Amino acid sequence: MSVRDGLTPFGRSSQLSRGLIAIPLTIIVVVTVIDINTPTTIHLGPFLVAAPAITASFAGAGLTGAIGALAVVAQIIVGHLHGGLLTANHLAQIGALIVISVLVTVFRYVRDRHERQLNQVRAVAAVAQQVLLRPLPERIGRLRIASAYLAAEAEAEIGGDLFAAVPAPGAVRLVIGDVRGKGLSAVGEAAVLVGAFRGSAYRNLSLPGIVAHLGNSAYWNTAEAAGADPEPSESFVTALVADVLDDGPFAGMVNCGHPPPLLLRHGTVRALEVSEPALPLGLTPASEGDYRVETFGFETGDLLLLYTDGVIEARDRTGRFYPLTDRLTSWNESDPAALVRRLREDLLRYAGGNLGDDAALIALARSS
Repeated sequence: MSVRDGLTPFGRSSQLSRGLIAIPLTIIVVVTVIDINTPTTIHLGPFLVAAPAITASFAGAGLTGAIGALAVVAQIIVGHLHGGLLTANHLAQIGALIVISVLVTVFRYVRDRHERQLNQVRAVAAVAQQVLLRPLPERIGRLRIASAYLAAEAEAEIGGDLFAAVPAPGAVRLVIGDVRGKGLSAVGEAAVLVGAFRGSAYRNLSLPGIVAHLGNSAYWNTAEAAGADPEPSESFVTALVADVLDDGPFAGMVNCGHPPPLLLRHGTVRALEVSEPALPLGLTPASEGDYRVETFGFETGDLLLLYTDGVIEARDRTGRFYPLTDRLTSWNESDPAALVRRLREDLLRYAGGNLGDDAALIALARSS
């Protein structure tokens, strides 16, 4: 194995690698030279164990083993020149150095294998995210769109939040939702909802019709997972489904237990609360008559923000919730991409880089 192959991803730079490798090599040379030139009653050989131990912190198993072998050779040279290679003391030092070098090398090998497996998992998660949550187009018709997704699951790229946007007759149709819970089960539920939503784009359903379709998809997916018709289930999805109309400055929406979207207009922020919120999806079988569309003004120059509760439930070190409305009011952004980028960075900074729940964002603006 070459030096470059033996280095971890943290030491890819060849210049940095040479500098780091010089540390254990210097330790071996210095300890050997000093030990040879000191009285035989003084034994500095045990310090040679530092060489493979330090190497394991920045290099792979191959280079760690090579440095360990070099340290053992140095110990043998010291013992030979001191005329006591076969003495119990030198044999003990050599044996101990061999054992420790092997253990450090094995540890480095196991860690490298774990990192490779973790990288593979991350790669699969990234692909899964592209399939499940395709990046929303920057523009559909006259609508400019920006989105972001932040998964709370450690080392994951996806979670239980979902969003999608499709063109519909006379409108752009969007959904944003939050599956109860986290982990693989939430990802599976989100996949069902996103697939049902995208498939409905070709069926020319009304807004209440598509919401009923999503609700039944969530309900029967839970029933299938349970192996029988479920009792009232703990599995559900809060969701907001909206149509942004092409022929007028309006947006119609059905809110199923989801945080209300925020409308930014002329420096003010208003929550678009519905008078009759529906139940979250998946609790019971649904029909079109269960849902009522409410219409709000959405004009050129307005900015509409859709989000999941992972945003407003993010906490700082003192336990305070993220002040989303205050932030939006102080920023007074007018571009969807700029708002999402700024909000994402500020949210992570506020929460110390660790969110307690998945978070999704969609910002919308009409082009003139």
